[in-house]
Amino acid sequence: MLIALPYVGVFLIASFAWYSKKLTLFGTFAAMFVGISITWGLGWIGLLTLGLFFFSSSFLSSFNHHLKKEEINEKGSQRDAMQVFANGGVAAVMAILYGIVENPLLIVAFIASLAAANADTWASELGPLSKRKPLHIATFKRVDKGTSGAISLLGTCAALAGSFVIASLIGFVEISNQFIFFFIISVAGFLGNVIDTVIGAYGQVLYECKRCMLKTEKRIHCGKRTEHIRGFKWLNNDIVNVSCTASGAIIALLFGWLFV
Repeated sequence: MLIALPYVGVFLIASFAWYSKKLTLFGTFAAMFVGISITWGLGWIGLLTLGLFFFSSSFLSSFNHHLKKEEINEKGSQRDAMQVFANGGVAAVMAILYGIVENPLLIVAFIASLAAANADTWASELGPLSKRKPLHIATFKRVDKGTSGAISLLGTCAALAGSFVIASLIGFVEISNQFIFFFIISVAGFLGNVIDTVIGAYGQVLYECKRCMLKTEKRIHCGKRTEHIRGFKWLNNDIVNVSCTASGAIIALLFGWLFV
């Protein structure tokens, strides 16, 4: 009975996400798959980490929502299956690998991948609340809030905080050198967000609506097809998010192997 409780927790979290319209139906099924995989490999600590990421991100996405813009983003506020896998797929792989080989570094990589996802999400949700437009790292010009590759002081601080919060869960893991791993995960999570920003600035696809002149990730805007102005057409936000979480996990594995 106790063994089944974490899986019940996965079902309840996914059901809540669907009921509160945070996930689409297929996004809910994807979340269940990711959650079950993580729970199988890591048990309660995996579920706790995933839950903290989900609930903190969901809370922030609802915070002052009227001040944020959804026009730039390809998808709306509801997360679909691809977005779920983009943010949690790497964590699920790390958890499954740990369930097979039980190498403690895989727990560190697992937490780091979600630290990177959390850093990116917090930056994306809190950054647009800044009073000034963000600065694009490729052009050094002020751009619309929500533009990929743009940074602000508030968004950067939010990314650091988001990574620190998830990294703190290493304290619940029975592992030596907890403080060092906390630092490694915090840095890896933040660097994953930095890599996300760099890829978003230099490679992510961007279109322009010729009717309202808005630069957007959407292929259709104002009822008309937008014009491709830069980036690779295949490099959308989902792939950038996978790069973010994978980078966080890889950096944590590398630092952990080198310094611990």
